[in-house]
Amino acid sequence: MELDRRLNAFRPDLAAEALKGHVEAARFVRGEPATVIADVAALRPFPDLGRGIDTQLLRGESLRVFDRANGFAWVQADEDGYVGYLPEDMIGPAAEPTHRITAVRTFIYPEAELRKPPLGSLSMGSLVTVIGDAETRGTRYFLLADGGAVIAAHCLPVENAIANDYVAVATTFIETPYLWGGRSGFGIDCSGLVQLALMMVGKKAPRDSDMQASLGNAIGREELRRGDLVFWKGHVGIMEDEETLLHANGHTMTVARENFEAAVKRIGWLYEQPTGYRRIV
Repeated sequence: MELDRRLNAFRPDLAAEALKGHVEAARFVRGEPATVIADVAALRPFPDLGRGIDTQLLRGESLRVFDRANGFAWVQADEDGYVGYLPEDMIGPAAEPTHRITAVRTFIYPEAELRKPPLGSLSMGSLVTVIGDAETRGTRYFLLADGGAVIAAHCLPVENAIANDYVAVATTFIETPYLWGGRSGFGIDCSGLVQLALMMVGKKAPRDSDMQASLGNAIGREELRRGDLVFWKGHVGIMEDEETLLHANGHTMTVARENFEAAVKRIGWLYEQPTGYRRIV
């Protein structure tokens, strides 16, 4: 059986050490631990900025670097095992984050002062290392190890889940722009929404909709309730309740609510009928 290139790091010249005996390669390496230092890093199947993206990694997420060449790094994300290429300047040394961003979007300020021009922007799910705190005009900030400050109310310690209900987390992304391969509060796709919302309640999920189609247990269409997933070929949505589908979609180009039966009818001309229904919580 051919290994999925999205989840297995192998090329004719080089492969992950864990794949020795499963693939042929000139050389096998363990890989070097590293951390994403860009606000959002696009992961591509080839070292070419002109190619479409597979997914995104968020600031502070850890990964393993197998190769560096021509300004690109070939990596595998620790969160979901996704393999691809990103610009080498988007990664730095391995770090020990202390907090996770819980706001859909927030800013990094140069100091504990919201009137200063931001240094960058962070998505929900991003990881930061806090080394102190400060207060300005009643607003509390966390000071970061690599410089700058974030609003303290927009963070939680990494061991804390933001909520128990992943659907409630997903609804905070309403009207976030749709982005193919997106996995952040600045742009997100259907499976990215599922994965990121589940991550924020402490549950792991694979990245793409075909991978997510094995989550939980199969159910019938008549059983659908809040939190269940509905799959089409190449698409996934979350049931907000028995009648409402929540999904990032190319029709509205946003994360949007849609009547489920109307969505099935609308989507049918392109993706046919749903391929499955899963209960994951």
